[in-house]
Amino acid sequence: MVLDLAFESLGSGPPLVVLHGLFGSGSNWRSFARTLAASHTVHSVDLRNHGASPWADTMGYPEMADDVRRFIDRHGLKQPAILGHSMGGKTAMALALLYPEHVGPLIVVDIAPVSYADTMTPFAEAMRAPDVLAAATRAEVQRRLQPLLPDPSVAPFLMQNLVMQNDHFDWRINLGVIAREISTLSNFPTLLQDLRFRRPIRAILGEQSDYVPSRAASAFAPMFSSVQIEVIAGAGHWVHADQPAAFSDLVRQALRQDVPAAAPMR
Repeated sequence: MVLDLAFESLGSGPPLVVLHGLFGSGSNWRSFARTLAASHTVHSVDLRNHGASPWADTMGYPEMADDVRRFIDRHGLKQPAILGHSMGGKTAMALALLYPEHVGPLIVVDIAPVSYADTMTPFAEAMRAPDVLAAATRAEVQRRLQPLLPDPSVAPFLMQNLVMQNDHFDWRINLGVIAREISTLSNFPTLLQDLRFRRPIRAILGEQSDYVPSRAASAFAPMFSSVQIEVIAGAGHWVHADQPAAFSDLVRQALRQDVPAAAPMR
């Protein structure tokens, strides 16, 4: 079932649709949206089971691409630029392969259309462990959560998903389904691997991240045959948060240079 996604919009000018990563939301991209608001209308979308968007029992990449396609159609956007980070980057690539006519400049952040080892299940399990419903304060939840995480420094990012509902705390993301679907999200759908997106894409990578093997465009082949790789020094997987100025500069360059062809082809 295709869902109507929640979103935040800021700025004016050509549309740019931003797709966040796992455990994130469009609100994580507010600073970036403010940076580009003078030149673009930035639509920061909450993907299914995240943020304020509806929940669903499944979340494969073709389904999430359908949600984004519906968002583009519902708001009358004409070949908007698409920027996706991590899980959002895979969603953006699925959208480009399935619906190339809906995609303008395509920017993928620190992810490739390949299968990864599951490193995210421990984070989902850690978030499910504390009894957040009984917690009196946010600090109490974070204190219980932090020692359970493989990387305790990620706790403040995950805590952005904790909200007050009916006089108690709860996670606003669909942790049960996300935990069950992480193996699906770690892979890239086999059914898309025979499709081709023949226009150029930009891949912005973090120098300290190992998500894209050898920083090679070959990681995107054969589905994406024209990939320009940009590596940001001093950045890990959360490139936009680690080096926001350098990241925004590269995105501006990509948006200026990557003009979609008049007749998109598979």
